[in-house]
Amino acid sequence: MILDEIVSHKGGEIADRKLRAPIAELMRQAESQPAPVDIAEALGGEGVALIAEIKRASPSKGALAPNLQAETLAKIYAENGASAISVLTDERFFSGTLADLSAAKRAVASSGRSLPILRKDFLLDRYQVVEARAAGADAVLLIVRILSDDDLHELYAEVSRWKMTALVEVHDETEIERALSLNPTVVGINTRDLSDFSIDLDVFGRLRTRLPDSVIAVAESGIDSAADVARVGKMGADAVLVGGALVQAPDTAKKVRELVSGGMK
Repeated sequence: MILDEIVSHKGGEIADRKLRAPIAELMRQAESQPAPVDIAEALGGEGVALIAEIKRASPSKGALAPNLQAETLAKIYAENGASAISVLTDERFFSGTLADLSAAKRAVASSGRSLPILRKDFLLDRYQVVEARAAGADAVLLIVRILSDDDLHELYAEVSRWKMTALVEVHDETEIERALSLNPTVVGINTRDLSDFSIDLDVFGRLRTRLPDSVIAVAESGIDSAADVARVGKMGADAVLVGGALVQAPDTAKKVRELVSGGMK
């Protein structure tokens, strides 16, 4: 299963990164960062907000946009109505880097907008949380499926310690219950089954009913059009996270505006 391969590789990668950049050094960098932008606040307005993703490749589809420039793309996202930006930082399977995240942060600052930047990766260790904050992340993804209860709570506490926000990702009813034990503010419902990468948008509607109204619900995967945004909006989505449809669009700015229009009420 590809997810097992990703997690196995990530463990070794973390060990290597710890040798190259000790956590004490990263903590100093993290402490020098400006205060994080609140992604819950950014996604909590009227309509369905767009989290636009910077993504070069994926295990299921291969290369998507291998030559994209993170800074250029982030600026397009910011200037055309995205409410937040997600950056894939996994190198082996998604061809991303933390440098992409830092570039996106710079681009948002230069655009004059204050958009939160989400680190999307396979977080297994508090080191990665500190690493994310040191690079300028305002939020991080925590995937319930790949974490034990103890690790999930430990990582969530570390995220809170740095005053960032965790987007807690779930795919089924059991994972929803585990996520709710954290009292999260933002939950991502991934319509993609990470065991086989199949997509079913109805998963969002089924699981959204299990979340309190106070929790910001993000629909992840399988969103390609304004009609898809409107569809999950009717199911109770507060936001959508879109990557492939944006990075492969002939006119990215136009596609951002299309998706944003689909979420208007």
